[in-house]
Amino acid sequence: MSLLGKIYRLKPGVPVRTHLLVSALIWSLVGLFLMLFGMRLLALPEHGLLAVAALALGSLKSWRILDRVAGRNIDRILRMREGTCIGAVYPLKMWGLVILMMVAGRLLRASALPAFMIGALYLAVGWGLFFSSRLMWRQWRRY
Repeated sequence: MSLLGKIYRLKPGVPVRTHLLVSALIWSLVGLFLMLFGMRLLALPEHGLLAVAALALGSLKSWRILDRVAGRNIDRILRMREGTCIGAVYPLKMWGLVILMMVAGRLLRASALPAFMIGALYLAVGWGLFFSSRLMWRQWRRY
């Protein structure tokens, strides 16, 4: 057997249903983590209105942007063959965007912005991701 054949046998191939599950879990868990971090920074009572505004902004982002991204990802996963590598749950471009967003988050936390503003941003982004993950969960249950 050739070297490529041996490598191919080692790839962690999974069913399409597992790709849907992993995608839903990633969006849900990252969203939950960001929301918890954001709420921790907005823990003071005087930031309650800002937290409500962040949730409204996150909902808007979910409906206007993230639902479309989730839908395209679901369509892409549904076109995959069974046994495709688990890492293909997102295309390379998306993995690059994930890394870029992690770096941006790190820079944001190191910036001079007040903690409550960073918290509001984290809460909005986290809620948007978490809320849009509902589309992936729905598809996973149907599949």
